[in-house]
Amino acid sequence: MAEAALFDTFARAPLRFERGEGVWLVTETGERYLDFGAGVAVTSCGHANPHLVEALKAQADKVWHLSNLYEIPEQERLAQRLVEATFADKVFFTNSGAEALECAIKTARRYHYSKGHPDKFHIITFEGAFHGRTIATIAAGGQEKYLEGFGPKAPGFDQVPFADIEALKAAITENTGALLIEPIQGEGGIRTASKEFLQQLRNLCDEHGMLLIFDEVQTGVGRTGKFFAHEWSGVTPDIMAVAKGIGGGFPFGACLATAEAASGMKPGVHGTTYGGNPLAMAVGNAVLDIVLEDSFLQNVRDVALVFRQGLAGIQDRFPEVIEEIRGEGLMLGIKARVPAAELTVAMREEHLLGVPAGDNVIRILPPLVVTAEEAREGLARIERAAEKLQSEKLKKSA
Repeated sequence: MAEAALFDTFARAPLRFERGEGVWLVTETGERYLDFGAGVAVTSCGHANPHLVEALKAQADKVWHLSNLYEIPEQERLAQRLVEATFADKVFFTNSGAEALECAIKTARRYHYSKGHPDKFHIITFEGAFHGRTIATIAAGGQEKYLEGFGPKAPGFDQVPFADIEALKAAITENTGALLIEPIQGEGGIRTASKEFLQQLRNLCDEHGMLLIFDEVQTGVGRTGKFFAHEWSGVTPDIMAVAKGIGGGFPFGACLATAEAASGMKPGVHGTTYGGNPLAMAVGNAVLDIVLEDSFLQNVRDVALVFRQGLAGIQDRFPEVIEEIRGEGLMLGIKARVPAAELTVAMREEHLLGVPAGDNVIRILPPLVVTAEEAREGLARIERAAEKLQSEKLKKSA
């Protein structure tokens, strides 16, 4: 009866979790599940991480909310730490990834407006992208299933096929102000933009006076084994949207930009009530304490190798179930030959959680604190799920 009071916008699995411990979730009845979804790449430091819990509790005893009418020291500290660790000179804090993308879009448009080019507001995006659920970000993503029923598509967004450089070149006009891309498409099925393609985007932006925007909401804050995924390519953006893992489970995001790209964002042109609130900033600083430790990202890369090798072996043994393994670091995708929903359920029956994505893919997104031992336990459960499905498939075809 309680669920009937909610909007009917989610097809929820019949599970009720009461608490979490690291990479584990525990139901109301005491069943333990390996959480290889991490709330869709959100709980970067694991469930109930003691350092994050203590930071939140300590701040909760002081002040919860101030608004940006006043200086917030922890906000300034977190912004400075992000600037020191990235390409950026400026940071705007938000409450979510969609808001971070909204800020990125507005920053790009305002930049060209402030330079005397108000018509240079078009942004080219890529098919299969997912940038959020607001009116602007569903237009940026361009997927019909998210646009349907919400009126005319917001203008100024032009889609081209993913990784098609010739189509991109053909789409650029005098009104194109920016390119927006996820270095790895998450919702789109863990599709990776190559180093060469990202370099071509950077060159095109420099050539045409456009801004390069990276959506690192899902790929950022250590998820791929670098602080941000674009670091693997050596390409730096002008603007970047961040969220999910940066809060370790507490909802907040950020828009990062160079001083030049942010030069049009003057007092009064953009704002937020809750963005950068003291609770979020306390948790964000605690997350960086962990992720920016010297050995942390190396451990992500080491455990990712265990996953990659293990998944490749499962693919070899069960080709009727698994077609391909995709992704980087701890952002992995299993492209299934059976309906992905069937593999998701089979994994859940083994008490392992993954996340569905486009292109018949299941995302494997464990907390970044996952150990090699926990990775091997998860792989064993995926193997049992695949074995069950392949056996059933062979019986049906016999």
